[in-house]
Amino acid sequence: MSSLFDDQAPRPLADRLRPQTLEDVIGQDHLLSEDGPLGRMVRSGGRLTSMILWGPPGCGKTTVARLLADKTDLYFEPLSAIFSGVADLKKVFKDAKSRHQAGQGTLLFIDEIHRFNRAQQDGFLPFVEDGTVVLVGATTENPSFELNAALMSRCRVMVLKRLSDEALEGLLVRAQSEQKRTLPLNTDARAALRAMADGDGRYLLNMVEAVFELPDDPILDTDGLLKVVQKRMPIYDKSQEGHYNLISAFQKSLRGSDADAALYWFARMLDGGEDPKYIARRLLITSVEDVGSADPNAMTQALQAWESYERLGSPQGEYALAQAVIYVAMAPKSNASYTAYKAARDMARKTGSLMPPKHILNAPTKMMKDIGYGDGYQYDHDAEGGFSGQDFFPEETGRMEFYHPNDRGFERELAKRQAYWAKLRAEKKR
Repeated sequence: MSSLFDDQAPRPLADRLRPQTLEDVIGQDHLLSEDGPLGRMVRSGGRLTSMILWGPPGCGKTTVARLLADKTDLYFEPLSAIFSGVADLKKVFKDAKSRHQAGQGTLLFIDEIHRFNRAQQDGFLPFVEDGTVVLVGATTENPSFELNAALMSRCRVMVLKRLSDEALEGLLVRAQSEQKRTLPLNTDARAALRAMADGDGRYLLNMVEAVFELPDDPILDTDGLLKVVQKRMPIYDKSQEGHYNLISAFQKSLRGSDADAALYWFARMLDGGEDPKYIARRLLITSVEDVGSADPNAMTQALQAWESYERLGSPQGEYALAQAVIYVAMAPKSNASYTAYKAARDMARKTGSLMPPKHILNAPTKMMKDIGYGDGYQYDHDAEGGFSGQDFFPEETGRMEFYHPNDRGFERELAKRQAYWAKLRAEKKR
C-alpha cells in the first residue's frame, strides 16, 4: 500500500532518470532500433519470446526488461536469483498460471539468472513452453558457459553493450537537465568522470550524485574530482569469461608481435587482480609455442622474469615481467617446434609399438647380440664429419619428416643445418 510520505522519500538519481520508454534507453540501438531484434519484436505486435539479456553491469538490462513488459502489456514479475529459492519460484509460477487463465501474460524477469543451478533452470522449462511466463533472464556472465542447453534452446540471447563514451555523455546531459544545473567540472574532469565509470551507467550516475552535492564553484579539475569520487573497479572475475577474454587478448598480442597491445592487456589483468605468476606461466607458454626455436632465448627470458617476480614480489617483479612481455612480443615467431611435436605424437599413436631398428639397440646379453641387436651401429663421433647418416626410424615406417623450420630468426640457421644433414644423408646412401 502506498504511503502519504512516498513522494517525499529521496530517490537515487539513477532511479529518477530511469527511462520511461524503450526509445529513451541509451546505448542499445543495435537491439532497440526499428531494425533491431527487440525493436522489430515489439513494433510488429507479435508475441514476445523468452530471452537472455547478456551484458556488463549498468548497461540497462533491468530497464529494458521492464519496458518490454510495459510495451507488450505483460505483468512484470521481477525476481533475483541471489535472494530467491524454490519456494519463491513455485509462488511466482502459481500466480502466473492464475493470470494466464484470466488472459493476462507474465514477463518473469530473473536478475543474475546464472546463479540458479542446473536443476532450478530445468524447472523453468514447462512454464516457458506452455506460455505461462515469458522468461527474460539477465546475466553478466557468458550464457553458453552458465546456462544449461535445454534453457538456452528455448531463449534468444540478446547481447547488450557496455555504454560508450557518447552514451555516458548523454546520461550526464540528462542528469544536468533533471538537476537543472551544470556539473562543476572542467572538460578534462568531465571526460575523466566518464572514463572512471568504465561503461557502467548506474555507477556514473552514482558518481554524478556525489558531484552534485558540491557547490557550483570552484570548477573541479581531474585531481579535484578524484578527491570526491572513486574509480569503478574493472570487471574481472578470475574464474569467469573476463579472465579468459583478457588472457586470450594477451597471448594473441604476443603472437602478433604487438608489444604495446601485449603490455596493455598485461596491465589490464594486473589491475583486475590477476595473479602475476599465472601471467608469467602464459608468457612462458607463448615463448615455447609461438616463438620456439626462432629465438630460443625467449624461453630463458620468460623463465628469468618469472623467477625474478617470485624473488622481488610486487611492484618491482612486475617490471621484470613487463620486460619479458616486450621481449617475447618482439621476438621472431615460429611454431615449427610445436607443430613438429604434434605431428610426431600423432604418428606415434598411429604406429603403436613398432620396434626401433636393431642396429641402434643396446645388446647387454649374448642372446641379444646373437639376434642382431647393435649389429652395424656406427658411432657418429667416429664417422667422417661426425655424422654417420644412419636411419633411426622403425624399419616399417621408413624416414619421416616432422620439423619444418621457417626462415625467421635463429630457425633460419636451423633450416640450413637441416638441409646440410639431409644432403650428407643422401650422399652416404649412394
